Amino acid sequence: MPGPFDPAAIGGLQLRNRFVRSATWEGMAGEGGEATPRLAALLRTLARGGVGLVIPGHAYVRPEGQAGPWQLGIHDDALVPGLATLAAAIHEGGAAACCQLAHAGLRARRELTGLDPVGPSRFDASGRDRLCRALETDELGALAQAFGAAARRAREAGFDAVQIHAAHGFLLSQFLSAQFNRREDGYGGPLENRSRLLLEVYAAVRAAVGPDFPVLVKINSNDYLVANKTAFHDQDMLAVCAALAGAGLDAVELSGGTQDSGKYAPVRMGTIREDREGYYRLPAKWFKERLDLPLILTGGVRSLPKVREFLGSGICDFIGLSRPLICEPALVRRWSEGDEGPSLCKSENMCLKAARAGEGLFCKLRQVQRKGAKAAGA
Repeated sequence: MPGPFDPAAIGGLQLRNRFVRSATWEGMAGEGGEATPRLAALLRTLARGGVGLVIPGHAYVRPEGQAGPWQLGIHDDALVPGLATLAAAIHEGGAAACCQLAHAGLRARRELTGLDPVGPSRFDASGRDRLCRALETDELGALAQAFGAAARRAREAGFDAVQIHAAHGFLLSQFLSAQFNRREDGYGGPLENRSRLLLEVYAAVRAAVGPDFPVLVKINSNDYLVANKTAFHDQDMLAVCAALAGAGLDAVELSGGTQDSGKYAPVRMGTIREDREGYYRLPAKWFKERLDLPLILTGGVRSLPKVREFLGSGICDFIGLSRPLICEPALVRRWSEGDEGPSLCKSENMCLKAARAGEGLFCKLRQVQRKGAKAAGA
């Protein structure tokens, strides 16, 4: 059975172990999406911490697709030199680099972009008008090509792989979900139609990077939308991933939920008991029973025994970590050196609040604790 620190491959890309830094918005890019020295330093630190693959937070492929402030962009050739500094920083830390390609769709921020958000339909998860513009059918080809052009830029910048973000209620996830997608053309209605844009995006990306460059997709196992339990569920995920596997995809990262999913949102709060680690372990098991495709299991993993269990039982091939690496960037190295204590992450989300406040992504709780200990010692 594979061990956490055994080398592995995604396509032709060799990784030093089974750990992946799952993409997380860092809030450290420039106002126009430019890479910055601060972001490069963070990614270098994460790579030095021991993971095999580092995926920086979602890079928007078109200007109207920006989800938030200080978000990385990959929508213009002028951004390639800066992106190259990020890939180089990850390589300096000994890890492989994968660029995540994204479009926020109806979740884009008009106040940041100056442009109207676009989506599959004008409705949000509650069925209310979200004041976004529904994309016309003849616009979707250009959208797919924008993902392809972004993938080309990532390869030119020195990244080793790209990941298409089709999870968490962003644009491609919106097209997959019957809750967001109310279209009546060939991109709406049955799942075959709702998944059409994702498959066309994959085809454009593959054409841009060639047959031997690893392409990954991040996808929801389930939208967990209480208002519409059939919006996008586990069997839908399996069908879409089977189609992607047939088209030549190299790996899937499994996640779940949207910002409208309440307690089942992608970033859940509260300490995670060991017996409840791995939010999506059951759909991961179904995935591996049906599909011969490398799978990254992300969400709610906090202890090395559970990592060993998930890998050893064959329900996944890689483990994705996000908040544990915000709390402890060198967590994987600590585990590999024999200190197998669980992650110190408390999942209180102060890190994301710091990023939203413009401070960048870091563990605010540990900073507060250190200041408190220093003050007590004084």
